[in-house]
Amino acid sequence: MIYDGTAAPDADVPRTGGVPLAPEGFTWPVCGDYCGGPMQFFAHLPVEYGVLSVFVCQNDPGACELWDATSGANRVLLFPPAGLVPVAVPEKGVTLLPAVSAITTRVVTLESEEDDGDDLPRDAYDLARSGWQREPGERFGKQREVLGSLGGSPSYLDDDRLPGCPSCSGTTEFAAHLEEGIDQQTAMNLGGQLGYVFVCRPCSAGAFLTG
Repeated sequence: MIYDGTAAPDADVPRTGGVPLAPEGFTWPVCGDYCGGPMQFFAHLPVEYGVLSVFVCQNDPGACELWDATSGANRVLLFPPAGLVPVAVPEKGVTLLPAVSAITTRVVTLESEEDDGDDLPRDAYDLARSGWQREPGERFGKQREVLGSLGGSPSYLDDDRLPGCPSCSGTTEFAAHLEEGIDQQTAMNLGGQLGYVFVCRPCSAGAFLTG
């Protein structure tokens, strides 16, 4: 997923920031950890089986364990692909990112380890990021244009951290990586780490963690 400029706050396109699109009657999720306040909306991610909507608590970073999939300080929801409307934003709490970042998806050729020797990352996601940096048009900060990836497998995540579904306790499937963002204005607060989005399709719910 590559940064593609800005977008309208309610655009039905892949993006970070803006306002969530959800079915009529949707209630903005609140933190189930320490603060109990409304969560911040992170990302609107249309996928082949619906729309993933990612929320993370940012009311008092560090107080609520936003990095933990089971803490209640984050939420992943799966909505149907049609019939979604902009959601009313709560008047209080840290609910929106400062800017909207549109996302375009690109298939990037993986660089082989032999290209640069042993220093080249061995993980597929990092190999793809390295491939993006080497494409024509390289410029300062190009690696920060990478906003994550869709599908595949979770990079650098130990098996004991793979989350179960918060609704049925069954197995979730990996859906996306999320990077913080292209600059401080648009960045999501992931504590300088990589975000992981998981989903349980039957329950239309999922889990989020960082690592």
